[in-house]
Amino acid sequence: MNSIALLFDMDGVIVDNHEFHLKSWLQFFEKHNIQMDEEEYKAKVNGRTMENIIPNLFGREMTNEEVWEIGEEKEALYRELYRPHIKPTSGLVTFLAEVIRQQIPRTVSTSAPPANVEFTMQYTGLRSYFPTIIDSTMVTHGKPHPEVYLKSAEALGMKPEQCIVFEDALLGIQAGKNAGMKVIGVASTHTREELEAEDTDLVIDDFRNLKLYDLQF
Repeated sequence: MNSIALLFDMDGVIVDNHEFHLKSWLQFFEKHNIQMDEEEYKAKVNGRTMENIIPNLFGREMTNEEVWEIGEEKEALYRELYRPHIKPTSGLVTFLAEVIRQQIPRTVSTSAPPANVEFTMQYTGLRSYFPTIIDSTMVTHGKPHPEVYLKSAEALGMKPEQCIVFEDALLGIQAGKNAGMKVIGVASTHTREELEAEDTDLVIDDFRNLKLYDLQF
């Protein structure tokens, strides 16, 4: 099995946190008088970097400092809401233990900022499971651009066709496919039917029943 690599998106994959990101975004939208509902959020926000999201929300060009300041306002709200509830996705720790036993290379590959990655690693206890992390500061293009996954493969010394991506977001699935990788959809943010419509190679609800032999596409 060491001829493959596993690339894990973070939000909605290693933590089932869609509800808390949505709550924090909706509170942020209300504060800033931005009209956007859950479906628009899924289409226009989920899976993108703040550099893509914030200027579009406010309809103007912004400096990197402005984007960071406004984005951190939202992310701090998310961390406050989610901290009492944070835990790894069901079955993930058991699955990762077998991944490590088989010496399969792996990454966290996320559009999230470093503060959220640090928060997630600290409060889930997953830091030791992921020696390689690619976050929003390491990429220029948000999903569905394949950059985050191509950089992840490069960091592991693997070819794209050897990589399997775990994704919950439609834009993320597209990014994995655009990178030339197999993609497993995690039905935390979208329905199984929505994920299957994106030409995923497999759809799972969580990691409880996933076995490594299921990844032999």
